[in-house]
Amino acid sequence: MKVFPVTTSTLSAKELGAYITTVYQLKGDFDCKLFRTGINHTYFLSNKETKYVLRVYCYEWRSKSEILEEIALLNLLKKEKLAISFPIEDKTGVFVQEINAPEGKRYAVLFSYAKGEKIRYMNKETCFSIGSLMAKIHTITSNKTLNRISYKKDSLLTLPYQNLKQFFSEQLPEMNFIRELAESFQDTDFENTQKGIVHLDIWYDNMAVTSENEITLFDFDFCGNGEQVLDIGYFCKQLYHIESDKSKYEMKRLAFLDGYQSIKQLSDKELNLIPKAGLAVFVYYLGVQAQRFDWSNIFLSENYLKMYVGKLKSWMKYNDIKK
Repeated sequence: MKVFPVTTSTLSAKELGAYITTVYQLKGDFDCKLFRTGINHTYFLSNKETKYVLRVYCYEWRSKSEILEEIALLNLLKKEKLAISFPIEDKTGVFVQEINAPEGKRYAVLFSYAKGEKIRYMNKETCFSIGSLMAKIHTITSNKTLNRISYKKDSLLTLPYQNLKQFFSEQLPEMNFIRELAESFQDTDFENTQKGIVHLDIWYDNMAVTSENEITLFDFDFCGNGEQVLDIGYFCKQLYHIESDKSKYEMKRLAFLDGYQSIKQLSDKELNLIPKAGLAVFVYYLGVQAQRFDWSNIFLSENYLKMYVGKLKSWMKYNDIKK
């Protein structure tokens, strides 16, 4: 009987645990469990005293050089004593493991575990702390670049539309809306704003908060180069959709911006660009969902597209953004 090729596999947690324990010379009886299959696959390695996070990158999602750039950024932030989940090197000093999976070579990185809980409905003190941490990252990475993606109009808006065309008719009003939205953006809109390295995915699902309000940020998988207001806009837009009570949203948004500006000042132009920046990043992630249909197939549909575009329109109306 013919053995068919594989496009995506889920690696055995038991075998991964044995492999990582050996390669990293972890002491003690560690248990490895699959936590989540998504854009990448996440496993937890733990015993009674210690816990680690193992990320296994999906096949051909990131090149080894891209991963090494992410690791270099994380090591820089760790050196500056910022609260992030950091990569751990194996017994030979190597950060990136190469795994011969059925579909081809996949990469794996072991990270420190972020203590605390994910808090969807955070208080204003937490929002202030998130703003402060984001600003510290932006200060350290200001005017620096990675050998990775640069977030411009093409990557944020044009390419996502092209990816969506594989699944949705261009005649759909939602597709027409996204196309017109992309046409209304120009890279020059963001001229004379602060640039550097951006995380691009800072929201409650990528941070852990302790009872003492200590925040640890993780998942830098989308880090790249761009205007730093992109991070600010994305966080504000996520917060907007979480908080149905817009008076609470405004209170928390202002606390977040106060926290940010306690470390790093924003110009009036940057403050005014926050809504447009958040809009662009949201379109980008819709494109990622189309690009990674192996993961998104359980939800990516015309109804989902209508819902998603409805969120874009709601944000535009709230912030009085004209197409």
